[in-house]
Amino acid sequence: MVRRTWRLGVAGLGTVGAGLLDFLAGNPDFAPAGDRAEIAGVSARSRSRPRPVDISHLRWFDDPVAMATSDDVDVLVELIGGSDGTAKAAVEAALRAKKPVVTANKALIAEHGRELAAIAEASEVPLLFEAAVMGGTPAVKMLREAMVGDEVSAVAGILNGTCNFILSEMDATGRPFAEVLAEAQRRGYAEADPTMDVGGFDAGHKATILAALAFGCAPCFEAAEIEGVQAVDQLDIRLARELGYRIKLVAAALREADGISVRVYPALARLDHPLAQTSGALNALFIQGKRIGRIFIQGPGAGAGPTAAAVAADISDVMTGQHRPVFQKPAGELKPFTRIDASRHASRAYIRLLVRDQPGVIAAVSETLAECGVSIDSFLQKPVEDAGGVPIVLTTHLAPESVLRDAMDRMARLDAVVAEPRMLRIAPI
Repeated sequence: MVRRTWRLGVAGLGTVGAGLLDFLAGNPDFAPAGDRAEIAGVSARSRSRPRPVDISHLRWFDDPVAMATSDDVDVLVELIGGSDGTAKAAVEAALRAKKPVVTANKALIAEHGRELAAIAEASEVPLLFEAAVMGGTPAVKMLREAMVGDEVSAVAGILNGTCNFILSEMDATGRPFAEVLAEAQRRGYAEADPTMDVGGFDAGHKATILAALAFGCAPCFEAAEIEGVQAVDQLDIRLARELGYRIKLVAAALREADGISVRVYPALARLDHPLAQTSGALNALFIQGKRIGRIFIQGPGAGAGPTAAAVAADISDVMTGQHRPVFQKPAGELKPFTRIDASRHASRAYIRLLVRDQPGVIAAVSETLAECGVSIDSFLQKPVEDAGGVPIVLTTHLAPESVLRDAMDRMARLDAVVAEPRMLRIAPI
């Protein structure tokens, strides 16, 4: 067997890039075929920035696009991040130069996946992105390889470790959102600007990619419905637990009668449910297949070691000649999913009201829900110190979201209600 040395150009030397360089330094022969991997060049914003790995002996490129097209580079490993700009330009340049690309960039794949898939297909080279979803936990390979003999109807789970850490800490310690977010930033779980994470956009990118893989469609991030965790407060976490639930940021992609829906939203999961028991910065995912049934995977969704391991696995696939369509079908056959009217979704819901302590309040709330066609499943009224009113919490049976929203609007106008009502969905998985 003729063994080959693959020359890698690594663009981006942050946490994952440094982790990859550290791994390859000690494991150049990691691929099953026995080929070797060596770093032929690196590129990042700053050459002099302190890093946990020594790059002084490596060839430096100021421009990652020049590195991507260099005759001395066989494979581009893109770890810059961001949906446009330098990252996109470097990936496009490498693919057009007929060079395989391995990336951890979920925004790039979620927003430009179809056009990049078309370039990769035309150049007959792989475009791989295992590390873009769930870090070191192989969600992409599960859908791209293990599930091709089945028909997937749904994928849903916890895809953002930052939000999961925040919600887990709020639940465990009783501290408010802002305080726990600050701790997440100190620990390096959240960026200085945490909007991508706490706003749900990071999870939305990942769910968009999973939808494309699961359902053989083009990724279409614009069609995703996204709600973050900024409005989740300690009162809801405490009351949800009284009812037997924990609040989690759930990302779901479902095959429905009129198309594909991709949604990210804070939701209640029963305390004995695997998602409720997924704590800290872990990720977790359910995959529902027609023949196989339900599969559950859980693992680290970020970090230098796990994510670098996923990047290395993709590099190994390049070295061993693995080659599949980027999103299950040829790029020319991919159609983007379109937004489904959210009002037609049906959900069970948690509704929390703050009311004045006066006679007839419960009757008024119950009558309003009945008039709207919403059936109550469980009910809790429990005084909470410093809540600004008496909390009334209820869960509903399944109802269309348009009906639930109408009920929320009507309850907000009741004289006894002293604050905007709060509604969270109950996770259907």
